[in-house]
Amino acid sequence: MLFVPKTFGLFLTLSARSRMSDRSLQEKYASKSVCWGCGPANPEGLHIRSFPKNGEVVAEWKPQKKYEAFAGTLNGGIIGTLLDCHCNWTATYHLMKRAKADRPPSTVTVEYAVKFLRPASTRDSIFLSAKVVDLTNDRATVEGTLSAGEKVCATCRGIFVAVKEGHPAYHRW
Repeated sequence: MLFVPKTFGLFLTLSARSRMSDRSLQEKYASKSVCWGCGPANPEGLHIRSFPKNGEVVAEWKPQKKYEAFAGTLNGGIIGTLLDCHCNWTATYHLMKRAKADRPPSTVTVEYAVKFLRPASTRDSIFLSAKVVDLTNDRATVEGTLSAGEKVCATCRGIFVAVKEGHPAYHRW
């Protein structure tokens, strides 16, 4: 079953100025993170900025030419990274809400699978949307989509788990 984000049209109605002035989940909870995909403190990273909206978590990302697999088409590894990091933030945000905590737990990817449906153009913005489909006290199963040109280009389903003390990712936020 293909997850089609209910907020797909949301990006068309939000102004770029209002999106850019809001603090993303990453900026609010992990401003010193150096994750290559979503870390605000990594000068070479992708800087994914995820925002909770209407039960989903959404993001807009503008690709650069250096992320192309070939002219005008986003590299599949970059697509995987965008979906992995964005879905991980969806999981940690919902785990935080479930626990009624004021900080998200550090989470890691247990498994994820990406389906590539069509090429993703690098000429326009990339849109990410994710939702939790199963949630326990320490793990979340998340489905996500990556869209470009108003078409879903890739989908993802992953399991993300909150790590405990002693794990290298513990307290990484």
